[in-house]
Amino acid sequence: MELSTLLFPDEYTSSCSARGIEISSVCHRGDQITKGCLFICIRGTRYDSHSLLRTAQAGGAAAALVEQGADYTAPADLPIFIVPSTRRAMAMIYNRWYHCPASGMHLIAVTGTNGKTSTSTMLYTILTACGKRAALIGTVACHSEEKNYAPATAQEGMRAMTTPDPDVLYPMLAGMKADGIEYVIMEASSHALALEKLAPLHFDAAIFTNLSPEHLDFHGTMKNYLAAKARLFSQCDCGILNFDNEYAEELARTATCKLLRCGAVYHEQYNAEEIRMRDADGVSYLYVTPRLKMTVSLPIPGSFTVYNSLLALTCALHLGIPPLEAKAALQHMQGVPGRLERLPLPDEADFTVFIDYAHTEAALRNLLTTVRSFRRNGERIVLVFGCGGDRDKSKRAPMGRAAEELSDYIIITSDNSRTEEPTAIIHDILKGMRDQSKRRVIVNRRRAITYAIHTAQKNDMILLVGKGHEDYEFSDGTRHPFDEKSIVREAFATRTIHKEKHENPS
Repeated sequence: MELSTLLFPDEYTSSCSARGIEISSVCHRGDQITKGCLFICIRGTRYDSHSLLRTAQAGGAAAALVEQGADYTAPADLPIFIVPSTRRAMAMIYNRWYHCPASGMHLIAVTGTNGKTSTSTMLYTILTACGKRAALIGTVACHSEEKNYAPATAQEGMRAMTTPDPDVLYPMLAGMKADGIEYVIMEASSHALALEKLAPLHFDAAIFTNLSPEHLDFHGTMKNYLAAKARLFSQCDCGILNFDNEYAEELARTATCKLLRCGAVYHEQYNAEEIRMRDADGVSYLYVTPRLKMTVSLPIPGSFTVYNSLLALTCALHLGIPPLEAKAALQHMQGVPGRLERLPLPDEADFTVFIDYAHTEAALRNLLTTVRSFRRNGERIVLVFGCGGDRDKSKRAPMGRAAEELSDYIIITSDNSRTEEPTAIIHDILKGMRDQSKRRVIVNRRRAITYAIHTAQKNDMILLVGKGHEDYEFSDGTRHPFDEKSIVREAFATRTIHKEKHENPS
């Protein structure tokens, strides 16, 4: 493909012309360089690939994109094109390389600190149950009813990424279009929006779930974090916002799209009223709009289920789904993997185990409040949790405080420490805690889970929090297989031996 087809004249400055330069592939990593490629230099938080220009030339690159203001040395005979943002240019170029794959499909984005996966899954469930050919792109999976779209070569990276990078996202959209997908529901992370991964796309609808402190290591301030989310509402036709969240009004002030206001506390256009929490069996509420009233029920507990389903339902109706069909789909949907997911245990188990992805203070408080609402007398909440390494440190102490306030016993452990020392992360968590009598530190997460299962009392509710759907542990800079469901099964199998050893020491 000629470079002039990928990079338009008003997008770059150069002493060269993009006309006549044939491009065989597009890449942005050193291990992707091949003869005839367009090499895109990216300035990352830890590494700047502008240093690879000589490597690109030696590998036969046909041209290179560099960012205005970057420090680089241009090799002789390698055409260099300067753009304001190579990240934005990369998204545009991959989109054009795959012939603008989103055209003709309905795109829906879901953004917010918490609830993106659950809201996306609920909307996907409604659309597929109503006969629409839909696909989901998000934290847990990228799939339709018939197909998994995450490339095998990208599987590990995909598992750690809410919104895929352009070199994965745009070929994925092309595959969906080729398969006849009509609707694509996509989780839009603040990182993806700030880094302009989605710059070429326009959405039929965008959903805002909520905002609370998170990713401040990347954004710096809540103002910047909100500004990243706000980008989405200049790229869509309709915004569906949770106006019970304090940041929704500010989002609304800058949005350029039509807005639908949702809420469960204040009276908005689309309301959840007469809310009933049916213990662990789920929730129900009266869904009220200017033209409609109907009772909605879901077999998933928690106030967050009310908000997530309210937003998904409102979006579905905006897309033209009949209300009663949408209601029926929610009524019969299963839980979302890794979101307050109850693990199956042998019949003889006299306690329960849940796993959940909560990794912010707000999400942890919501989770623990929900579990407290349906626990019965004598049931302890035993929380196993940690905080991620190389991530926002400011949330660690508040999460420790929330854990202490709302749990009966806490086991503090590791959770994707990445390149940080796990004990340093745990030290930060402990700064928010005061009562030493109700906590224990077990740094190794496998041992922490095993300890919780081995020492479980009758009617305990054990919450394994932070990893949710993840099946890996990232520590010492390396990703290791780590399946909490398997660890729970193994721990239960040795529980009897452990109890006998401690009850009859000899």
